Amino acid sequence: MINRMEILETIKMISEEHLDVRTVTMGISLLSCAANDIDTVCTRIYDKITHQAEHLVKTAVDIETEFGIPIINKRISVTPAALICESIKDADSFVKVAQALDKAAKTTGVDFIGGFSALVHKGATRGDKLLIDSIPEALATTDKLCSSVNVGTTKAGLNMDAVRKMGEVIKQTAHLTEDKDGFGCAKLVVFCNAVEDNPFMAGAFHGVGEPDAVINVGVSGPGVVKCALEKVKGADFGTVADTIKNTAFKITRMGQLVAQEASKRLNVPFGIVDLSLAPTPAVGDSVAYILEEMGLEQCGTHGTTAALALLNDAVKKGGVMATSYVGGLSGAFIPVSEDAGMIAAAQSGALSLEKLEAMTCVCSVGLDMICIPGDTSAETISAIIADEAAIGMVNNKTTAVRVIPAPGKKVGDVVEFGGLLGSGPVMNVNSKSSAEFISRGGRIPAPIHSLRN
Repeated sequence: MINRMEILETIKMISEEHLDVRTVTMGISLLSCAANDIDTVCTRIYDKITHQAEHLVKTAVDIETEFGIPIINKRISVTPAALICESIKDADSFVKVAQALDKAAKTTGVDFIGGFSALVHKGATRGDKLLIDSIPEALATTDKLCSSVNVGTTKAGLNMDAVRKMGEVIKQTAHLTEDKDGFGCAKLVVFCNAVEDNPFMAGAFHGVGEPDAVINVGVSGPGVVKCALEKVKGADFGTVADTIKNTAFKITRMGQLVAQEASKRLNVPFGIVDLSLAPTPAVGDSVAYILEEMGLEQCGTHGTTAALALLNDAVKKGGVMATSYVGGLSGAFIPVSEDAGMIAAAQSGALSLEKLEAMTCVCSVGLDMICIPGDTSAETISAIIADEAAIGMVNNKTTAVRVIPAPGKKVGDVVEFGGLLGSGPVMNVNSKSSAEFISRGGRIPAPIHSLRN
Protein backbone atom coordinates (compact mmCIF):
# COMPACT_ATOMS: atom_id res chain seq x y z
CA MET A 1 0.00 0.00 0.00
CA ILE A 2 1.10 3.55 -0.75
CA ASN A 3 0.76 5.57 2.44
CA ARG A 4 0.15 9.30 2.97
CA MET A 5 3.82 10.09 3.59
CA GLU A 6 4.85 8.46 0.30
CA ILE A 7 2.26 10.52 -1.56
CA LEU A 8 3.50 13.76 0.03
CA GLU A 9 7.11 12.77 -0.67
CA THR A 10 6.32 12.15 -4.35
CA ILE A 11 4.53 15.51 -4.64
CA LYS A 12 7.62 17.21 -3.20
CA MET A 13 9.90 15.37 -5.63
CA ILE A 14 7.77 16.50 -8.57
CA SER A 15 7.24 20.12 -7.49
CA GLU A 16 10.69 20.89 -6.09
CA GLU A 17 13.20 18.32 -7.34
CA HIS A 18 12.47 17.97 -11.09
CA LEU A 19 11.10 14.41 -10.89
CA ASP A 20 9.44 13.43 -14.15
CA VAL A 21 8.81 10.67 -16.64
CA ARG A 22 11.20 11.71 -19.37
CA THR A 23 9.47 9.78 -22.14
CA VAL A 24 6.61 7.47 -22.99
CA THR A 25 7.74 5.78 -26.20
CA MET A 26 5.56 3.56 -28.37
CA GLY A 27 7.53 1.02 -30.37
CA ILE A 28 5.90 0.03 -33.66
CA SER A 29 6.93 -2.78 -36.01
CA LEU A 30 7.04 -1.77 -39.66
CA LEU A 31 8.00 -5.19 -41.00
CA SER A 32 4.59 -5.46 -42.65
CA CYS A 33 5.27 -2.25 -44.61
CA ALA A 34 7.94 -3.72 -46.90
CA ALA A 35 7.25 -3.50 -50.63
CA ASN A 36 9.10 -3.15 -53.93
CA ASP A 37 7.57 0.22 -54.72
CA ILE A 38 8.81 3.23 -52.72
CA ASP A 39 5.46 5.02 -52.76
CA THR A 40 3.74 1.93 -51.40
CA VAL A 41 6.34 1.64 -48.63
CA CYS A 42 5.86 5.28 -47.64
CA THR A 43 2.08 5.01 -47.64
CA ARG A 44 2.12 1.86 -45.53
CA ILE A 45 4.55 3.42 -43.06
CA TYR A 46 2.46 6.55 -42.64
CA ASP A 47 -0.82 4.65 -42.34
CA LYS A 48 0.46 2.14 -39.78
CA ILE A 49 2.12 4.70 -37.52
CA THR A 50 -0.76 7.16 -37.56
CA HIS A 51 -3.26 4.38 -36.85
CA GLN A 52 -1.24 2.67 -34.11
CA ALA A 53 -0.16 5.85 -32.33
CA GLU A 54 -3.31 7.87 -32.96
CA HIS A 55 -4.08 8.25 -29.24
CA LEU A 56 -0.54 8.13 -27.81
CA VAL A 57 -0.11 11.83 -27.09
CA LYS A 58 -3.63 12.35 -25.73
CA THR A 59 -3.31 9.33 -23.47
CA ALA A 60 0.01 10.55 -22.08
CA VAL A 61 -1.43 14.01 -21.47
CA ASP A 62 -4.47 12.50 -19.73
CA ILE A 63 -2.24 10.42 -17.43
CA GLU A 64 -0.08 13.45 -16.75
CA THR A 65 -3.14 15.49 -15.76
CA GLU A 66 -4.86 12.79 -13.69
CA PHE A 67 -1.80 11.64 -11.75
CA GLY A 68 0.04 14.96 -11.58
CA ILE A 69 3.20 13.35 -12.97
CA PRO A 70 5.02 15.38 -15.65
CA ILE A 71 5.61 13.43 -18.87
CA ILE A 72 8.17 15.46 -20.80
CA ASN A 73 8.23 13.68 -24.17
CA LYS A 74 5.97 11.43 -26.19
CA ARG A 75 7.89 9.48 -28.80
CA ILE A 76 7.71 6.69 -31.36
CA SER A 77 10.36 4.16 -32.29
CA VAL A 78 10.08 1.96 -35.37
CA THR A 79 11.76 -1.02 -36.99
CA PRO A 80 15.19 -0.07 -38.39
CA ALA A 81 14.28 1.40 -41.77
CA ALA A 82 17.04 -0.47 -43.59
CA LEU A 83 15.29 -3.76 -42.78
CA ILE A 84 12.04 -2.85 -44.50
CA CYS A 85 13.55 -1.06 -47.49
CA GLU A 86 16.06 -3.59 -48.78
CA SER A 87 14.43 -3.54 -52.22
CA ILE A 88 14.80 0.25 -52.57
CA LYS A 89 17.32 1.06 -55.25
CA ASP A 90 18.71 4.52 -54.39
CA ALA A 91 19.49 6.86 -51.50
CA ASP A 92 16.92 9.41 -52.70
CA SER A 93 14.16 6.88 -52.06
CA PHE A 94 15.38 6.47 -48.49
CA VAL A 95 15.00 10.22 -48.05
CA LYS A 96 11.35 9.78 -49.05
CA VAL A 97 11.00 7.13 -46.33
CA ALA A 98 12.54 9.54 -43.83
CA GLN A 99 10.06 12.22 -44.82
CA ALA A 100 7.16 9.77 -44.49
CA LEU A 101 8.30 8.94 -40.96
CA ASP A 102 8.61 12.64 -40.14
CA LYS A 103 5.14 13.33 -41.55
CA ALA A 104 3.68 10.54 -39.43
CA ALA A 105 5.37 11.94 -36.33
CA LYS A 106 3.86 15.35 -36.98
CA THR A 107 0.41 13.91 -37.56
CA THR A 108 0.46 11.98 -34.28
CA GLY A 109 1.91 14.97 -32.42
CA VAL A 110 4.91 13.20 -30.90
CA ASP A 111 8.15 14.99 -30.12
CA PHE A 112 10.48 12.62 -31.96
CA ILE A 113 10.45 9.45 -34.03
CA GLY A 114 13.43 7.10 -34.05
CA GLY A 115 14.35 4.18 -36.23
CA PHE A 116 15.92 5.60 -39.37
CA SER A 117 18.56 3.07 -38.55
CA ALA A 118 20.90 0.38 -39.84
CA LEU A 119 22.57 -2.51 -38.01
CA VAL A 120 25.95 -3.07 -39.67
CA HIS A 121 28.11 -4.47 -36.88
CA LYS A 122 29.32 -7.37 -39.03
CA GLY A 123 28.73 -6.00 -42.49
CA ALA A 124 26.33 -3.96 -44.57
CA THR A 125 23.73 -4.99 -47.13
CA ARG A 126 22.91 -2.83 -50.13
CA GLY A 127 19.95 -1.37 -48.25
CA ASP A 128 22.12 -0.57 -45.22
CA LYS A 129 24.61 1.27 -47.39
CA LEU A 130 21.91 3.29 -49.15
CA LEU A 131 20.29 4.27 -45.87
CA ILE A 132 23.63 5.41 -44.43
CA ASP A 133 24.32 7.42 -47.60
CA SER A 134 20.94 9.11 -47.22
CA ILE A 135 21.28 10.10 -43.55
CA PRO A 136 22.65 13.64 -44.07
CA GLU A 137 19.89 14.62 -46.49
CA ALA A 138 17.25 12.81 -44.43
CA LEU A 139 18.15 14.68 -41.23
CA ALA A 140 18.50 17.99 -43.05
CA THR A 141 15.01 17.78 -44.58
CA THR A 142 13.08 16.53 -41.54
CA ASP A 143 12.30 17.94 -38.10
CA LYS A 144 11.38 15.10 -35.76
CA LEU A 145 13.31 12.21 -37.29
CA CYS A 146 16.22 10.57 -35.44
CA SER A 147 18.77 8.17 -36.88
CA SER A 148 21.19 5.59 -35.52
CA VAL A 149 23.73 3.11 -36.83
CA ASN A 150 25.14 0.14 -34.89
CA VAL A 151 28.77 -0.46 -35.91
CA GLY A 152 29.86 -3.12 -33.42
CA THR A 153 28.93 -5.74 -30.86
CA THR A 154 30.82 -7.80 -28.32
CA LYS A 155 30.01 -10.91 -30.37
CA ALA A 156 30.90 -9.54 -33.81
CA GLY A 157 33.68 -7.04 -33.14
CA LEU A 158 33.85 -3.62 -34.80
CA ASN A 159 33.02 -2.94 -38.44
CA MET A 160 35.74 -0.37 -39.13
CA ASP A 161 34.47 0.27 -42.67
CA ALA A 162 31.21 1.45 -41.11
CA VAL A 163 33.11 3.45 -38.48
CA ARG A 164 35.04 5.23 -41.22
CA LYS A 165 31.85 5.92 -43.16
CA MET A 166 30.05 7.35 -40.13
CA GLY A 167 32.76 9.95 -39.61
CA GLU A 168 32.06 11.16 -43.14
CA VAL A 169 28.29 11.04 -42.61
CA ILE A 170 28.52 13.15 -39.45
CA LYS A 171 30.64 15.76 -41.24
CA GLN A 172 28.21 15.91 -44.15
CA THR A 173 25.20 16.13 -41.82
CA ALA A 174 26.81 19.07 -40.01
CA HIS A 175 27.44 20.77 -43.35
CA LEU A 176 23.85 20.33 -44.57
CA THR A 177 22.50 21.74 -41.29
CA GLU A 178 25.11 24.51 -41.04
CA ASP A 179 22.40 27.16 -40.64
CA LYS A 180 21.45 25.43 -37.35
CA ASP A 181 25.04 24.96 -36.08
CA GLY A 182 25.07 21.34 -37.28
CA PHE A 183 21.88 20.46 -35.40
CA GLY A 184 21.29 17.44 -37.64
CA CYS A 185 24.12 15.67 -35.81
CA ALA A 186 22.17 15.99 -32.54
CA LYS A 187 19.65 13.57 -34.07
CA LEU A 188 22.27 10.97 -35.06
CA VAL A 189 23.88 8.30 -32.83
CA VAL A 190 26.55 5.72 -33.62
CA PHE A 191 26.27 2.65 -31.36
CA CYS A 192 28.12 -0.40 -30.22
CA ASN A 193 25.84 -3.06 -28.69
CA ALA A 194 22.65 -1.14 -29.46
CA VAL A 195 19.58 -2.43 -27.60
CA GLU A 196 16.16 -3.14 -29.13
CA ASP A 197 13.96 -1.49 -26.48
CA ASN A 198 15.65 1.85 -25.82
CA PRO A 199 12.97 4.57 -25.32
CA PHE A 200 15.45 7.47 -25.46
CA MET A 201 16.33 9.50 -28.53
CA ALA A 202 18.20 9.81 -30.71
CA GLY A 203 19.05 6.12 -30.54
CA ALA A 204 15.63 4.51 -30.16
CA PHE A 205 14.52 1.83 -32.61
CA HIS A 206 12.03 -1.03 -32.40
CA GLY A 207 13.98 -4.29 -32.56
CA VAL A 208 12.94 -7.37 -34.51
CA GLY A 209 12.54 -9.30 -31.26
CA GLU A 210 9.83 -6.90 -30.09
CA PRO A 211 6.03 -7.34 -30.49
CA ASP A 212 3.98 -5.53 -33.12
CA ALA A 213 3.63 -2.59 -30.74
CA VAL A 214 4.85 -1.91 -27.21
CA ILE A 215 5.01 0.84 -24.58
CA ASN A 216 8.42 1.63 -23.09
CA VAL A 217 8.98 4.32 -20.48
CA GLY A 218 12.11 6.24 -19.55
CA VAL A 219 12.18 7.72 -16.06
CA SER A 220 14.42 10.48 -14.76
CA GLY A 221 15.19 12.39 -11.58
CA PRO A 222 18.80 13.56 -11.08
CA GLY A 223 17.48 16.40 -8.94
CA VAL A 224 15.71 13.94 -6.64
CA VAL A 225 18.89 11.90 -6.15
CA LYS A 226 20.93 15.01 -5.39
CA CYS A 227 18.41 16.20 -2.79
CA ALA A 228 18.47 12.76 -1.15
CA LEU A 229 22.28 12.86 -0.92
CA GLU A 230 22.17 16.30 0.66
CA LYS A 231 20.56 14.63 3.67
CA VAL A 232 23.50 12.22 4.17
CA LYS A 233 26.35 14.70 3.69
CA GLY A 234 29.61 13.30 5.02
CA ALA A 235 28.30 9.74 5.32
CA ASP A 236 30.32 6.76 4.09
CA PHE A 237 29.91 5.31 0.59
CA GLY A 238 27.76 2.42 1.79
CA THR A 239 25.22 4.94 3.06
CA VAL A 240 25.51 6.91 -0.19
CA ALA A 241 24.80 3.78 -2.23
CA ASP A 242 21.82 2.81 -0.07
CA THR A 243 20.40 6.32 -0.33
CA ILE A 244 20.63 6.26 -4.12
CA LYS A 245 19.09 2.77 -4.26
CA ASN A 246 16.13 3.81 -2.13
CA THR A 247 15.58 6.91 -4.26
CA ALA A 248 15.88 4.98 -7.53
CA PHE A 249 13.25 2.54 -6.22
CA LYS A 250 10.75 5.38 -5.70
CA ILE A 251 11.51 6.95 -9.09
CA THR A 252 11.15 3.62 -10.90
CA ARG A 253 7.89 2.73 -9.17
CA MET A 254 6.40 5.96 -10.50
CA GLY A 255 7.63 5.07 -14.00
CA GLN A 256 6.11 1.61 -13.75
CA LEU A 257 2.77 3.12 -12.76
CA VAL A 258 2.78 5.40 -15.81
CA ALA A 259 3.90 2.59 -18.12
CA GLN A 260 1.20 0.18 -16.98
CA GLU A 261 -1.51 2.83 -17.15
CA ALA A 262 -0.50 3.86 -20.68
CA SER A 263 -0.35 0.20 -21.72
CA LYS A 264 -3.86 -0.46 -20.42
CA ARG A 265 -5.43 2.63 -21.97
CA LEU A 266 -3.77 2.15 -25.36
CA ASN A 267 -4.30 -1.64 -25.39
CA VAL A 268 -0.62 -2.09 -26.19
CA PRO A 269 1.71 -4.43 -24.22
CA PHE A 270 3.95 -2.90 -21.56
CA GLY A 271 7.60 -3.44 -22.44
CA ILE A 272 10.22 -2.00 -20.10
CA VAL A 273 11.12 0.82 -17.77
CA ASP A 274 14.48 2.41 -18.57
CA LEU A 275 16.09 3.49 -15.29
CA SER A 276 18.43 6.07 -16.81
CA LEU A 277 18.98 9.34 -14.98
CA ALA A 278 18.48 11.78 -17.85
CA PRO A 279 19.48 15.37 -17.00
CA THR A 280 18.21 18.65 -18.40
CA PRO A 281 19.75 22.14 -18.61
CA ALA A 282 17.54 23.20 -15.66
CA VAL A 283 19.48 24.18 -12.56
CA GLY A 284 19.46 21.27 -10.11
CA ASP A 285 18.53 18.62 -12.69
CA SER A 286 22.09 17.46 -13.28
CA VAL A 287 24.05 14.21 -13.02
CA ALA A 288 27.20 16.28 -12.52
CA TYR A 289 25.68 17.86 -9.43
CA ILE A 290 25.05 14.39 -7.97
CA LEU A 291 28.73 13.54 -8.39
CA GLU A 292 29.73 16.85 -6.83
CA GLU A 293 27.37 16.20 -3.91
CA MET A 294 29.47 13.11 -3.17
CA GLY A 295 32.42 15.40 -2.46
CA LEU A 296 34.01 16.39 -5.76
CA GLU A 297 34.81 20.08 -6.13
CA GLN A 298 33.70 19.86 -9.76
CA CYS A 299 32.74 17.05 -12.11
CA GLY A 300 35.79 15.94 -14.08
CA THR A 301 38.31 16.04 -11.27
CA HIS A 302 40.00 12.89 -9.98
CA GLY A 303 37.43 10.58 -8.40
CA THR A 304 34.72 11.40 -10.93
CA THR A 305 34.80 7.97 -12.60
CA ALA A 306 34.56 6.18 -9.25
CA ALA A 307 31.63 8.36 -8.17
CA LEU A 308 29.84 7.71 -11.46
CA ALA A 309 30.41 3.96 -11.13
CA LEU A 310 28.76 4.00 -7.69
CA LEU A 311 25.84 6.07 -8.98
CA ASN A 312 25.22 3.88 -12.00
CA ASP A 313 25.29 0.63 -10.02
CA ALA A 314 23.08 1.93 -7.21
CA VAL A 315 20.47 3.26 -9.65
CA LYS A 316 20.20 -0.17 -11.26
CA LYS A 317 20.03 -2.04 -7.97
CA GLY A 318 17.27 0.22 -6.69
CA GLY A 319 15.35 0.13 -9.94
CA VAL A 320 15.22 -3.64 -10.31
CA MET A 321 13.45 -3.88 -6.96
CA ALA A 322 10.66 -1.67 -8.26
CA THR A 323 10.00 -3.41 -11.58
CA SER A 324 10.69 -6.83 -13.05
CA TYR A 325 10.90 -5.39 -16.56
CA VAL A 326 14.04 -3.27 -16.70
CA GLY A 327 15.42 -2.55 -20.14
CA GLY A 328 16.72 0.08 -22.49
CA LEU A 329 20.01 1.57 -21.34
CA SER A 330 19.34 2.03 -17.61
CA GLY A 331 22.01 4.01 -15.83
CA ALA A 332 23.24 7.60 -15.88
CA PHE A 333 23.40 9.73 -19.01
CA ILE A 334 26.25 12.25 -19.15
CA PRO A 335 25.38 14.48 -22.14
CA VAL A 336 27.41 17.66 -21.97
CA SER A 337 24.97 20.09 -23.59
CA GLU A 338 21.92 18.75 -21.71
CA ASP A 339 23.40 18.92 -18.20
CA ALA A 340 24.01 22.27 -16.51
CA GLY A 341 26.76 20.83 -14.29
CA MET A 342 28.53 19.15 -17.20
CA ILE A 343 28.39 22.39 -19.18
CA ALA A 344 29.96 24.32 -16.32
CA ALA A 345 32.67 21.68 -15.84
CA ALA A 346 33.54 21.69 -19.54
CA GLN A 347 33.68 25.48 -19.65
CA SER A 348 35.98 25.66 -16.62
CA GLY A 349 38.37 23.08 -18.07
CA ALA A 350 37.70 20.51 -15.33
CA LEU A 351 36.03 18.16 -17.81
CA SER A 352 37.85 17.11 -20.98
CA LEU A 353 36.92 14.79 -23.83
CA GLU A 354 39.45 12.29 -22.53
CA LYS A 355 37.91 12.32 -19.04
CA LEU A 356 34.45 11.90 -20.53
CA GLU A 357 35.71 8.85 -22.40
CA ALA A 358 36.99 7.35 -19.15
CA MET A 359 33.63 8.03 -17.49
CA THR A 360 31.79 6.21 -20.27
CA CYS A 361 33.45 2.96 -19.17
CA VAL A 362 31.10 2.91 -16.17
CA CYS A 363 28.04 4.90 -17.26
CA SER A 364 24.95 4.14 -19.26
CA VAL A 365 25.76 5.30 -22.75
CA GLY A 366 28.81 7.13 -24.03
CA LEU A 367 30.01 10.39 -25.54
CA ASP A 368 26.69 12.17 -25.78
CA MET A 369 25.80 15.61 -27.16
CA ILE A 370 29.38 16.86 -27.33
CA CYS A 371 30.18 19.86 -29.50
CA ILE A 372 33.58 19.80 -31.20
CA PRO A 373 35.28 22.29 -33.55
CA GLY A 374 33.70 22.50 -36.99
CA ASP A 375 37.02 21.84 -38.73
CA THR A 376 37.49 18.47 -37.01
CA SER A 377 38.28 15.94 -39.74
CA ALA A 378 36.03 13.02 -40.62
CA GLU A 379 38.89 10.64 -39.76
CA THR A 380 39.21 12.10 -36.25
CA ILE A 381 35.47 11.73 -35.71
CA SER A 382 35.71 8.12 -36.88
CA ALA A 383 38.57 7.53 -34.45
CA ILE A 384 36.47 8.97 -31.59
CA ILE A 385 33.71 6.52 -32.59
CA ALA A 386 36.21 3.65 -32.72
CA ASP A 387 37.53 4.37 -29.23
CA GLU A 388 34.06 4.54 -27.73
CA ALA A 389 32.85 1.44 -29.58
CA ALA A 390 35.91 -0.46 -28.35
CA ILE A 391 34.93 0.37 -24.75
CA GLY A 392 31.47 -1.06 -25.39
CA MET A 393 32.77 -4.13 -27.20
CA VAL A 394 35.34 -5.11 -24.57
CA ASN A 395 33.10 -4.36 -21.60
CA ASN A 396 29.99 -6.00 -23.08
CA LYS A 397 27.94 -2.81 -22.65
CA THR A 398 26.16 -0.30 -24.82
CA THR A 399 28.23 2.71 -25.82
CA ALA A 400 27.42 5.46 -28.27
CA VAL A 401 28.76 8.61 -29.85
CA ARG A 402 26.68 11.70 -30.57
CA VAL A 403 29.06 14.51 -31.49
CA ILE A 404 28.33 17.78 -33.27
CA PRO A 405 31.16 19.27 -35.33
CA ALA A 406 29.65 22.76 -35.22
CA PRO A 407 30.41 24.55 -38.51
CA GLY A 408 32.49 27.68 -38.04
CA LYS A 409 32.84 27.14 -34.29
CA LYS A 410 36.11 26.78 -32.38
CA VAL A 411 37.10 25.70 -28.87
CA GLY A 412 35.48 27.93 -26.28
CA ASP A 413 32.50 28.94 -28.43
CA VAL A 414 29.01 27.98 -27.26
CA VAL A 415 26.42 26.30 -29.47
CA GLU A 416 22.76 26.95 -28.59
CA PHE A 417 20.21 24.22 -29.34
CA GLY A 418 17.37 25.17 -27.01
CA GLY A 419 14.82 23.06 -25.17
CA LEU A 420 15.99 19.81 -23.57
CA LEU A 421 19.11 19.87 -25.76
CA GLY A 422 20.34 23.05 -24.07
CA SER A 423 23.64 24.59 -25.11
CA GLY A 424 27.07 23.09 -25.49
CA PRO A 425 30.57 24.49 -25.16
CA VAL A 426 32.86 23.47 -28.02
CA MET A 427 35.42 21.08 -26.53
CA ASN A 428 39.02 20.55 -27.54
CA VAL A 429 39.89 17.54 -29.71
CA ASN A 430 43.36 16.00 -29.97
CA SER A 431 45.03 17.53 -33.04
CA LYS A 432 47.18 14.52 -33.93
CA SER A 433 46.01 12.58 -36.98
CA SER A 434 44.28 9.20 -36.90
CA ALA A 435 43.78 9.10 -40.68
CA GLU A 436 46.15 6.21 -41.40
CA PHE A 437 44.60 4.12 -38.64
CA ILE A 438 41.06 4.71 -39.89
CA SER A 439 41.99 4.07 -43.53
CA ARG A 440 42.86 0.43 -42.80
CA GLY A 441 39.21 -0.66 -42.81
CA GLY A 442 38.10 -4.23 -42.25
CA ARG A 443 36.94 -5.55 -38.87
CA ILE A 444 38.45 -5.42 -35.42
CA PRO A 445 37.82 -8.98 -34.13
CA ALA A 446 35.58 -9.66 -31.17
CA PRO A 447 37.33 -10.05 -27.79
CA ILE A 448 38.10 -13.55 -26.54
CA HIS A 449 35.56 -13.33 -23.71
CA SER A 450 32.77 -13.07 -26.33
CA LEU A 451 33.07 -16.86 -26.76
CA ARG A 452 30.58 -17.82 -24.06
CA ASN A 453 28.59 -20.65 -25.67
